[in-house]
Amino acid sequence: QVQLVESGGGSVQAEGSLRLSCEYSEFTSSTYCMGWFRQAPGKEREGVAAICGPRIRTMYADSVKDRFSISQDNAKNTVTLQMDNLQPVDTATYYCAWTPRWVYGRVGLSRNSYQYWGQGTQVTVSS
Repeated sequence: QVQLVESGGGSVQAEGSLRLSCEYSEFTSSTYCMGWFRQAPGKEREGVAAICGPRIRTMYADSVKDRFSISQDNAKNTVTLQMDNLQPVDTATYYCAWTPRWVYGRVGLSRNSYQYWGQGTQVTVSS
């Protein structure tokens, strides 16, 4: 029942930064998780970060935890993924997703935990 729209993708050089945004429609569930996933050609869709509520918790894949940061602005109905020190291996289509369940932990970075998805935004990092 939640609609998601990603934006902010683009092309950057290695060590550059991008900020992705996911605008979501209002939802009534007090319990939720919103995740960012990425999929590169020939690879599975993998979770990179997630944020869950109502008592806010965040989680990150080990490969990005020191470089990416997820945050939420309820006033703007937006979840942001700040990506710093980007590398060519980060090149992928990035998707945001939502579930009305508490899936904090490793399961929160599993694509099977989410039912609602945006259409994705492309991130390309050149060396």
